[in-house]
Amino acid sequence: MELNYEGPHPADLLARHMRRVRVARKLSLRDLAGELTYQYGYLGRVERGEQAPSPALAAALDRFFETTGLFADLLEMAQDLSIPDYGQGILRHEPKAMRIQVFTSSLVPGLLQTEEYTRELVRVSMPWLPEEQVQERVATRMRRKRIFERAEPPFFWAIMDEAGLKRPIGDARCMRDQISSLLEACRPQHVMVQVLPFSQGVHPMMGGSMSLLTLRNGSTVAYTEGFAAGQSAESPQRIFELTQKFDVARSKALPENESLDLIREYLREYEDAAEA
Repeated sequence: MELNYEGPHPADLLARHMRRVRVARKLSLRDLAGELTYQYGYLGRVERGEQAPSPALAAALDRFFETTGLFADLLEMAQDLSIPDYGQGILRHEPKAMRIQVFTSSLVPGLLQTEEYTRELVRVSMPWLPEEQVQERVATRMRRKRIFERAEPPFFWAIMDEAGLKRPIGDARCMRDQISSLLEACRPQHVMVQVLPFSQGVHPMMGGSMSLLTLRNGSTVAYTEGFAAGQSAESPQRIFELTQKFDVARSKALPENESLDLIREYLREYEDAAEA
């Protein structure tokens, strides 16, 4: 279910504003295409609202028309609105989080995914989505990673099931790059990843994922996601239950150094497969 947003969609506003400022400058679409060095047909589809602009085009429009980030902001809003309702809370709360604890049962944690890995995952898990919406979801995921660029980034603690390393998303090259990126992401002291190995058997979060976000005011919000749906939680009782599940998963996970060693083993396997 998509967010119940009332009012003009940001994608429509972007298209309208593009036409408005172009006409105000007394430019034809062909003139604008020449100025920006983009194809005339592409700009026409964007202006008619038939296709979303790329982030590069949105930035180019802002520079040319001196709109101080308006096109980039509208594009980001349109991309965010493609996320289901239960995911909107994460988008709203992540920038304010001081600590993020996540558990994933079969995937690399979302904030540590590479662009290619995310793209392959979206294409496989939602094959009905048109390519434009696939790219919107990928862009939103990549933009969320900016929280690690803050002057005071959040402490990020992830527990991931070994299945997220074993099960390939995309080809061997995609997984090689993803696992390499995962190891690189673990270098800063504010990022910790532990692996829950197959040898531990069943655990409380089989088949699901969970995020616990501690905000600046000390409150905690939680998000859980299953096969086809997710939900948010803020009640003290529900937060307590989910925190207990995370603690159990953490107690079963390998220590950090052993987890990194296991991740390196998988990296070597994918490196060999990519070169074969």
